[in-house]
Amino acid sequence: MTSTAIIMLIVAILTVWGGLALSMLNLSRHPEDEEVDVLPTTHAPEL
Repeated sequence: MTSTAIIMLIVAILTVWGGLALSMLNLSRHPEDEEVDVLPTTHAPEL
C-alpha cells in the first residue's frame, strides 16, 4: 500500500467511527421520547 492509500484509509476510518461516536454522544445528551407511538387524542380523535 502506498502512503496515500494508508492516509485515505485512516481518513475513512476516522470519518465512520467519529460519526458513530458523535451520534452516540448526541443521543445520550438528547434522548428520544419513549412515548412516541402514542397518538394524541385531542388533535385527532378520529384516529
